[in-house]
Amino acid sequence: MISFVYFDVGGVAIKDFSGSDKWTELKKELGVTPENDAEFEDFWLSYESERCLGPNVDTLLPLIKKRFGSKFSDNYSLLIDGFVNRFEVNKSIWPVIKKIHQKCKVGLLTNMYPGMYEAILDRGLLPDIDWDAVIDSSVVKLQKPDKKIYELAERLANFNGHEILFVENSRTHIKKAEEFGWQCILFDSKNYEESSIRLEEVFKSLSGRKS
Repeated sequence: MISFVYFDVGGVAIKDFSGSDKWTELKKELGVTPENDAEFEDFWLSYESERCLGPNVDTLLPLIKKRFGSKFSDNYSLLIDGFVNRFEVNKSIWPVIKKIHQKCKVGLLTNMYPGMYEAILDRGLLPDIDWDAVIDSSVVKLQKPDKKIYELAERLANFNGHEILFVENSRTHIKKAEEFGWQCILFDSKNYEESSIRLEEVFKSLSGRKS
């Protein structure tokens, strides 16, 4: 019986860059050219472990400007203009989440840049429900797939692993959750509608409940 469902945010609860050309669009906005694209990707990857745990991602703007000759307006925000303003509502999952919430508790388990969750809320991108737990990497200073964030998630859910369902679009993050005995659904961010339909069907099957 499923008693708690955790949802990833980007690529599941909302439409982020997953399954889209938005990352390419952002790089062009930042002045990245085909000639320095590989260098930029290496630069971005070098800050991977810090972006969801450390200071605001906007602190990278001076480094990007200096290294890649990028030009920004004085009020340009990488967090808001670069990322959040490109995010979209995943309309197909809203009714599914609300139905699930009628049956059991729900929460968010997400790797986030500092300030991103609040910006997403401000834009109304998430369903308007009372989440029973919100685990934001930038707040708890842990990120998937670190086992400690899953341990924290279990404590906050107050249910054993086999009673938790995790809806996630990363195989790596799912693999770690499965080590804790969680039930998992790999959400396909290239097919939001189909994935949302499948989520509802799988939840009904795993929970042993009828709508």
